[in-house]
Amino acid sequence: MLRRQKEVLDAYQEANQAWAARVKMEVDFWSELATKSSEFRTAPEGLEAYRSRISQRMQMAAEDTRHLVEDSQKVMAVVMGSLGNGGSAKSK
Repeated sequence: MLRRQKEVLDAYQEANQAWAARVKMEVDFWSELATKSSEFRTAPEGLEAYRSRISQRMQMAAEDTRHLVEDSQKVMAVVMGSLGNGGSAKSK
């Protein structure tokens, strides 16, 4: 049982580290745009940069969703494995 609890904790910790890195990436992403925005010479140039960033951000959101589902599945697999093993041990 302790091994399963450690597995669940490890799965949460792994997901937490990945999401912390993702938050840093998000901050860097928008900070870079803010820095570059002072370099725009024309409105169309600025609009194109923002359009490009929004497109990239939508792709990142899709990746975030995929990672969230994968992380949830990993944790649930550990939890369900724990319940399944515990239940089969009790029924024997």
